[in-house]
Amino acid sequence: MATPHNSAQMGDIAKTVLMPGDPLRAKFIAETFLEDVTQFNSVRNMFGYTGTYKGHRVSVMGSGMGMPSIGIYSYELYKQYGVENIIRIGSAGSYVKDVKVYDVVLVDKAYSESSYAKTQSGYESDIDYPSKELNDILREAAKELEIPVVEAGTHSSDVFYREGGQGYIAPIVEKGCICVEMESFALFANAKVLNKRAACLLTISDSFVSDEITTAEERQTSFTKMMQIALEGAIKCENI
Repeated sequence: MATPHNSAQMGDIAKTVLMPGDPLRAKFIAETFLEDVTQFNSVRNMFGYTGTYKGHRVSVMGSGMGMPSIGIYSYELYKQYGVENIIRIGSAGSYVKDVKVYDVVLVDKAYSESSYAKTQSGYESDIDYPSKELNDILREAAKELEIPVVEAGTHSSDVFYREGGQGYIAPIVEKGCICVEMESFALFANAKVLNKRAACLLTISDSFVSDEITTAEERQTSFTKMMQIALEGAIKCENI
């Protein structure tokens, strides 16, 4: 049963979906890590694929940039396609000097000024949370792979180009949010409303406190540690 944004039919998509923002990162993951791959979506070039990883069925699909975009795609995956788990695998900018480019962050909360959750379901808080079960799984997978992760909050912002300097950052860091991206808050809100599970792994792609930065190509193909944790976690999701 296709939607206006996804041409997949019921059964085309696995119960666990890895969701990068960049559809070309989804394509890279499918071509690099999955076997027996089929493409289930190309509407608006928001590529989605299903294949097997170590014999286990996994899907990967882009979300686009920003909360409205991931809000649409994740809601449809949960509601129309029977997806149970979405693991966002995104890029983020660091707000603190101790978290550097290519570090991996396991998000334990998302703070946002966005009205997404209030508009969608009446949720009043400016902080939302991932699934504890999924975070436990991803923490275990990272430990087995011997990949260090930073567990902290993220700032889910509606604005990429923000005027007025960086004075807004310090109060956000005080809330326990050490990086910024644009999607997690909406994903967590959808999962809560629909009684599903969501988690988020981020790779630091640039920094607000140093000159470190990655290229677009590096963001597309080089964040493999985060991808490996998510893929190993997807296998473990079969036990929940």
